[in-house]
Amino acid sequence: FETPIINQPESAILGIGGITDRPVVRDGQIVIRPVMTYYLTYDHRVIDGAVAARFTASLVRLLENPAL
Repeated sequence: FETPIINQPESAILGIGGITDRPVVRDGQIVIRPVMTYYLTYDHRVIDGAVAARFTASLVRLLENPAL
């Protein structure tokens, strides 16, 4: 895992890792699926943790359902 570093005057930065095949559970079965990792680093003095969590949840929803 890597953590992106915030540079002033940024308040947040989103880092994206590569897509790798990993074991995941789907319908009670262990299967291999491509998984992309991403990392959100943010300044807690500027951005509330709940706001950051909503952003990451929205990002996941949009990435998993591009038609949205």
